Amino acid sequence: MHGIGNDYIYVNGFEETIDDPVSFAICYSDRHKGIGSDGLVIILPSDDCDFKMRMFNADGSESEMCGNASRCIGKFVYDKGLTDKTELTLETLAGVKKLKLFLGEDKLVETVTVDMGEPIFESGLIPTTINKPSIINEPVTFNSEIKYNITCVSMGNPHAVIFTTGIDKLDLNKIGPVTENAAIFPRRTNTEFIEVLSTDRIKMRVWERGSGETMACGTGACASVVAAVLNGHTGRKTTVELLGGELTIEWKESDNRVYLTGGATTVFEGTI
Repeated sequence: MHGIGNDYIYVNGFEETIDDPVSFAICYSDRHKGIGSDGLVIILPSDDCDFKMRMFNADGSESEMCGNASRCIGKFVYDKGLTDKTELTLETLAGVKKLKLFLGEDKLVETVTVDMGEPIFESGLIPTTINKPSIINEPVTFNSEIKYNITCVSMGNPHAVIFTTGIDKLDLNKIGPVTENAAIFPRRTNTEFIEVLSTDRIKMRVWERGSGETMACGTGACASVVAAVLNGHTGRKTTVELLGGELTIEWKESDNRVYLTGGATTVFEGTI
């Protein structure tokens, strides 16, 4: 399945057991020798929520949260008859997320809105070792040669947002590993490169921790809109253009929570 190009292998953990999800993710995420994906998502029962998600990047590392994967889980469990509810709770390592499902004409899930929770700005919670309470438009030199101003936000996982121009020409295969593995990020980081198009539209490329450049990143889009508001670039409801499509992000002033809306698509099913 994919959420605007951010594709994962989804396994129904109610019926299947993967003893070694790390090795599974590494093996089958390979786009030449495996199925090919940005990682592995296992849908599991939960003691406190409707469902539980475990998500592994293509390098086998486990991630706290993925907005695009959350939407696909909503589609999976409804379309497969695991629930008849259109409002669900999902247990993740980044806390409980609320999903609202919207059906298409075929009575299958077409669009999902995810309550992504409140953004986190405290440096130690993101985490980053930069000795300031929060990191907003902070100049940083990476690897003694790459200089950017960064804004750090956690949406349950760490993000460094960089506002720049000409993002289509950036060599992310060179820049991405440097920012991801910088010493100031003890748990590594996702890096978003943002070009502001208007007060309600931004363009984004993303280097995801553990997966490299991906077609989309839901938490990254959320972090980027939050950062855009903090830096005075956009309003609180903004369309994010990604390589795989568009997401609508709203950081509501009324409850300080970030809401992500976008599509979810089943590509194929199979047995290995």
